[in-house]
Amino acid sequence: MSLLDHKFGQGGIVVSQLEDVLNWARLSSLFPMSFGLACCAIEMMQTFTSGYDLDRFGIIPRPSPRQSDVMIVAGTVTFKMADRIRRLYEQMPEPRYVISMGSCSNCGGPYWEHGYHVVKGVDRIVPVDIYVPGCPPRPEALIGGFLKLQEKIRRETLVAPKAVERFLANHTAEQIQS
Repeated sequence: MSLLDHKFGQGGIVVSQLEDVLNWARLSSLFPMSFGLACCAIEMMQTFTSGYDLDRFGIIPRPSPRQSDVMIVAGTVTFKMADRIRRLYEQMPEPRYVISMGSCSNCGGPYWEHGYHVVKGVDRIVPVDIYVPGCPPRPEALIGGFLKLQEKIRRETLVAPKAVERFLANHTAEQIQS
């Protein structure tokens, strides 16, 4: 829903649902923490320059996981880095999102078959919300990933937030009761 879909009351007051306002506020102020590991990091850094102007979408990079709500994993994830990615993800406040950028972080890239040291996708370490394909993906593709993430946030509900959905998806009824 956009602002134009809501009813206007007397005196320029917008009447809306609390859920829509909260989702609008969250999707309009995404603070990504970049985790560049290889050549995809160069394209990710280029996306944050003034030529692409992510500020117009409310996307402002942050240096700390405690200030971020989006993690961008860009590049080859080795088993040595997997623990660090998980630790940074756990330091981020809820609701938190992950964008996997590039073939290497999506599925292991060219190392998927013979790379004994490469994780075959960052989704084996942390839950991924958006996959951006490419080797390396262009800045326009990462911007498209952010727009998809904004649409996903727009559709979230307060009744079953993302953290609850993940918990229920990863645990059976027997595990929850015990």
